Parts: sequence; structure tokens; C-alpha cells
Amino acid sequence: MSSAPATPAVAEYAAFAASLADAVRPLSLGWFRRRLAVDDKADESPVTIADREVETALRDRIAARYPSHGIWGEEFGKTGLDAEYVWSVDPIDGTRSFSTGHPLWGTLLALLHRGKPVVGVIDIPATGERWIGINDAAAGLREARFGGEVCTTSPVRTLADATVYATSPDIFDAAEYARFERLTKAVSRRRFGGDCYAYGLLASGHIELVMEAGLQTYDYLAVAPVIEAAGGVITDWDGKPLTLTSQGRVLAAANADLHAAALACIGGD
Repeated sequence: MSSAPATPAVAEYAAFAASLADAVRPLSLGWFRRRLAVDDKADESPVTIADREVETALRDRIAARYPSHGIWGEEFGKTGLDAEYVWSVDPIDGTRSFSTGHPLWGTLLALLHRGKPVVGVIDIPATGERWIGINDAAAGLREARFGGEVCTTSPVRTLADATVYATSPDIFDAAEYARFERLTKAVSRRRFGGDCYAYGLLASGHIELVMEAGLQTYDYLAVAPVIEAAGGVITDWDGKPLTLTSQGRVLAAANADLHAAALACIGGD
């Protein structure tokens, strides 16, 4: 009886993820800064034809290359989540930015192995920037790259010297915003905007913290390997690892010391 084929290296999957981002960049850019109809989904988040076309293209390519893999996408839902490998797809993270001509939207791709994100891609088509992270202890691979060069997080370890980002104050409910305010009073600076771009800035050492709420799985799974491989820490607000079932409250920090201090600052519910 012949043995089963060897599992492809995680590096191969990362290269494939990069090729996916390459393939759909022209598609999303072709719709950017055009007058598009913006529809509201059941959760009140916006969607355009660009979101749907990009996700369709990503799904088709994944299914053609790895038919046994599962996929969880923002626009077309879940298939095969019990598979050993599952892809998380957000075709346009920051549709509000995209639909209003702001350039800092992105395409997010993650590969999960048995529920743990091991490959992540943050691709920013309008600026031509891309972060790729591999964080797979089992495969002995841990690397974050920006534009082909290795990137690392900031060495800042105290809240008083840190900068925190959030996409918008509107993502928090009243209780969540009170916790965010506690953190912003402890840090040096706070900024809003950027969607997934802020996580790239954190991975490259330009900022130290990102705190958000109300995220979906496809919003945070791709950024986790990038942050972790660059030397940072990313969890939920209770310090638990991010998984397919996390509740969408995300805290990312440049290092473990800063993360612990931020968790202590925001406290519990």
C-alpha cells in the first residue's frame, strides 16, 4: 500500500496566497474610484460589485488549486470548515473606504491549519504595499515580510510611549468605548482610520497598538500571522488566541510587555 502524499510546506501555501493577491489586484483596482452602487447587508455593513467579484475570483482559484480545502469568505459564506486547511477571505477589507475613494482598503487572506491561522496576507492594492506573515511552529517557520523585506515590530514597551489605532470610534458600543478611552488616556497618541492597514503599520514598527471591536473572522484571521511573525502579540480582549469562534474584540501590540500592559489597562467587562 502506497503512503499518502507529503503535505506541502507552509511556504508553498504562502507563495500561493501571494499569487492570489497578485491575481485580484487588477480586478479590485478596476472598480476603485468608480461610481458604484453600495448595498447594505443584513448586518448593515456595505457591499459592492467589487467585493463580490474579487471573492468569486479568489474562491475559484483556491478551489482549482486545493479542492480539499475549506473557505470562509465575507460575501459567500462557509464551505468545508471541517477540512484540515481552511482559507479565510475578505475581498475588500474597508468597503466604506473603498467606496468613498480612500486608498487604505485591502484584501485579506489567511490559511488556517486545524483552526490556527498560519499564513496571512495584508494586500493594499491602491498603494502597492503588501505584508505576508508565516507563523507555524509545527513547520518551524516564522517570518513577516513587507515588500519582500523582513519587518519587525516597534521596540517600545511602555504605554506612555505608544501609539494606538482603531478603525473608527463607531466600531465600539458604549461600554467598549469606555475601555478604549482608558487605553488612549494611558498612551502617547491615538489615531483613527486605516482598517487593515493599521496592522501593517504595527508589523513594520510604525505604531505599537491596535484595538478594535465588532470584527468578523475574515477581518482578523489574516492579520494574526503577520503580527505574530513580526514579533507582536494579537489576542481578544481577554488575552485569548484568535480563532474561528472569537467574538471580534481584537487587541494587537508590538510585544508581550506592551500587550500585557494594555490588557491590564482595559480590564474586563
